[in-house]
Parts: sequence; structure tokens; C-alpha cells
Amino acid sequence: MRVEKFVTGIISTNCYLAVNEDTKQAVVVDPAAAPARLMDHIREEGLKIEAILLTHGHFDHIMGIDGFLKEYSVPVYVHEDDLKMMEDPQWNQSAIYTAGYTFAGAAPLRDGQTLSLAGYDFQVLHTPGHTPGGCCYYVKSEGVLFSGDTLFQRSVGRTDFEGSSTKDLIRGIREKLMVLPDDTHVYPGHMGETLIGYEKRENPFIQE
Repeated sequence: MRVEKFVTGIISTNCYLAVNEDTKQAVVVDPAAAPARLMDHIREEGLKIEAILLTHGHFDHIMGIDGFLKEYSVPVYVHEDDLKMMEDPQWNQSAIYTAGYTFAGAAPLRDGQTLSLAGYDFQVLHTPGHTPGGCCYYVKSEGVLFSGDTLFQRSVGRTDFEGSSTKDLIRGIREKLMVLPDDTHVYPGHMGETLIGYEKRENPFIQE
């Protein structure tokens, strides 16, 4: 798997392309926007978009959905506990920063579910706390984790929003993420990538 990062949207959200280099199939993770440079890159590389995966329903991770769907008729997935947030511009924060954005066509996911896309198995790890339906996507065969706003390099997601919980967030990180192999590459929703082993040693928010 080749993971490509594009920083998009009004608060610099990481949008990822998870690309199967053999087949040119690809999955989009958290499209904050659909800028021309990203869409042009997909066309130039001849990538075949298979699906859009959302780590949670906040506006800065979902506002590019419509732009992608104009070009690619693919399913959009989000954890079931964030479906209502996707349809509420106040709750998803879009009404605060923009004129408001909603999306009602996402397919619901549950903890432990596996999606077979682009030749890879994406396992859904429900890690609520930042949002009720916050989740991460783990690709065991590639040693890759898309952590959204659950886990950052030496930090964790904010828990001062409606429906947030610091207790739930930390518990989910400890029980579901810190048990992954140390060499698992973590691709977060903002800032730079990291490794599970590094976070075990250096992340002050999850120390016992």
C-alpha cells in the first residue's frame, strides 16, 4: 500500500489516498475538500476510487464528499454513532466555520467490522471520545492505521465538543490502539505521522 497525504480544507486536515500500486485501486480517507490538485492527481495517476472512509463526522473531515461523488460514484462509510452528526450543521461544527454542510448518504459501520477495499482489509476500530462515532481504520497486512482525530503524534483528539468524552477517548486508545504492533504506521487527521511504539513511550496523554 502506498499512502499519499493531501492537506485540505480550512483547518488543514489530512486527506489520505490508500493506493494499491498493482491495481491502481484506491480508497479516500477523510476528504475535507476536493481541491483541483488532488482531483487532478487522481486522474493523472489513473487511480480507481473504491470508497470514501470517514474517521468521524466533524465538518473538517467530510466537506469534500460531494466533490468526490461528482467524479466517482462510490460508497461513503462512517461509524453508525456519527450518522446524526453528519446531518446536523451545528453538531458537526460546519455552521460555526461555514454556511453549514450536511451529508445524509453515508453507510453505517460498527466496531470490528471489516471492509475489503482496493485489495486490502480495513478493520473498523471504534474509538469514541472525540465524537461518539469516532473510529480508526487498521490494515493489518500493511501495518497501517488511519487514526483520524483519535490519536496524534504525542497528543490526542479534543474532548470539549458535544458528545465528547476524555475518559472514553483514552480508554479506547489504550485498549484498541496501544495493543497494535509497535511498528504500526499511524496516519492522523492533522499534523505528522507517527508509530504506535513511539506513542507508547512518548505520548503523555495515555501514560498510566
